This record gives sequence, structure tokens and C-alpha cells, in this order.
Amino acid sequence: MDRWRGRVALVTGASVGIGAAIAKSLVQHGMKVVGCARNVEQIQKLAAECVSSGFSGTLIPYKCDLSVEDDMLSMFSWIKVQHQGIDVCINNAGLALPEPLLSGKTSGWRTMMDVNVIAVSVCGREAYQSMKERKVDDGHIININGMCGHRVLHNADLHFYTASKYAVTALTEGLRQELREAKTHIRATSISPGLVETELTYRLFSQNPEKAAATYKSIKCLQAVDIANAVLYVLSAPPHVQIGDIQMRPVEQLT
Repeated sequence: MDRWRGRVALVTGASVGIGAAIAKSLVQHGMKVVGCARNVEQIQKLAAECVSSGFSGTLIPYKCDLSVEDDMLSMFSWIKVQHQGIDVCINNAGLALPEPLLSGKTSGWRTMMDVNVIAVSVCGREAYQSMKERKVDDGHIININGMCGHRVLHNADLHFYTASKYAVTALTEGLRQELREAKTHIRATSISPGLVETELTYRLFSQNPEKAAATYKSIKCLQAVDIANAVLYVLSAPPHVQIGDIQMRPVEQLT
């Protein structure tokens, strides 16, 4: 990770869970990390923790609604002015809403598409343009996907969310191909965890928190730090190594 010291990373959805763990880990390894979310207060608390822990990097909180393109474009403009641009983009933000295909609300479907697909695409595009403008040829775009991007579970509440994650699988491979055609050494990687103990399931089953709790108690789940460690592994790979996708599950998870 030495070559990333002092360089700039963007982590979306950095207020809680996987995003917070990734942001903290990158700061620990000396990076300047712009952590964005709607709830910027939690990122400010994490930034203070990083300072008190004596980490060599810096966490910079930024309030951004990833369902609004103007918010994202303003964020990239601000990063350009304040920090020249970004070298690593980690598209972590995502959400799952219980909206089945036969009875779900269109507004819920749109929200998932806006955050899980459109925001990933906009941030990936703007990250590449930032790198290209500064002639950065060793940057990295990492999309936090999920096992739902590779198989369809027998659970109606997850079907539209699954479709959005299949899109991330396609977008990451498409991005890799376009980067090759552009004759750049910028890399694109997808990380696809299975069941991780975060707030996502509690939000998915907000009307039935007991169901969420039971899900996490059923097996020994992955922890947010496990995905952060996978990000470090990807970023630490030699420049000639392209890691396309990492699929990771709890040992006890069947599907």
C-alpha cells in the first residue's frame, strides 16, 4: 500500500458499515479519503476517531446525496479544487428495499436504480475523467457489489435489488473493457460479499427487525472489516495484475 500514501480516494456511503470500515482502513494506510454520505455527522465522528488513533492519513467528510447527479458533480468539482482530483474511487453506497416484482412500488425501484446503478456509473465516469485530466495511469475504480450480482435467491423482497447488482457486475466488466480500449492502466474491480453484518438487512426488514436479527444470528457472518481487507488486497496487487471480481461468503453460507 506504500504507493498509495498521500494519494486521494473517494469512498461513497462512508458513514456506516462497509464504507466506514473501508474509509478507516485507507486512512490508516496514509491516504487522503473523501468520505461521502447524506449523514455526514457520522463521518465527522469517524474522522475524529482517525485523528485520535494517530493514523497517518486524513478522512474528509462530504455531504452528498447519491441519488442526485448535481450533488455528485458538485462533489467532484470540489475535490478538484481542494485536492486536485482522485486516484481511487470506491463505489460502496447501495441500498436494498423490499419491493417485489409483482407488487413493489415504482418509486422504490427507481431509488435502488439511482443509488445502486446510476451513482456507480456517474462516479466511475467522473473518477476516470479526473484521472485522465491529470495523466494518472495507475488509478483504480472498485465497485462494492454482492453475491446478489451473481445469483438469484428465492426471496421476492430481493429480486429488484438483485437486478441492480447484476447491473454492477456488467458495469464493472464493461468499464474494464473500455479502460483497455482507452490504452490506460487504470483498473476496475468488483468485490462481491455474501452476508455481511451491517445495517443493510435491518433497513431491508425495517418493519420486522426480529427477522434481520435472526438472519445475522443464523451463521457467523462476514464483518465490514473483511471487505475492507479485500479492498486493501486489491489495491496492493502489482500494477500489472487485474483483479476482476472477488466473491466472498461466510464459510457457513450455503447460497
